[in-house]
Amino acid sequence: MGNWSAEAEKILVERFGKDSIIALATAEDGLPHVRSVDGFYEDGAFYVITYALSNKMKQIAKNPEVAICGEWFSAHGKGIDLGWFGKNENRDMAQKLRKAFALWIDNGHNNFEDENTRILCIRLTDGVLYSNGTRYDIDFTI
Repeated sequence: MGNWSAEAEKILVERFGKDSIIALATAEDGLPHVRSVDGFYEDGAFYVITYALSNKMKQIAKNPEVAICGEWFSAHGKGIDLGWFGKNENRDMAQKLRKAFALWIDNGHNNFEDENTRILCIRLTDGVLYSNGTRYDIDFTI
């Protein structure tokens, strides 16, 4: 765990350790691009199922610096393409995502046989979390 309290981590897990809609911002040619994604938080990172040829993944390949925003939380991070959802190294996270996204993961929108179906890891670097009037400044890099 980086430089943040156990209380802040508990709040992050309660809010985002499940299917959570977050805003993900990328940049291309100096212009910001923001979209809503389904994210799952664990241990200083958000995980997203996405498509390798999507604009967000193309933008992250050129510039991995991203920002996210969710319920009373905003942060910066680095986008990391973990590769195909079905590859052996992703097995543990893929199982966690299947559980977190159980209500919609098998609705036909995803093709898990397609190697372009990827897990995007957003490794957080810093953030600000608010809960019940308390502000937590979080340094994820330590």
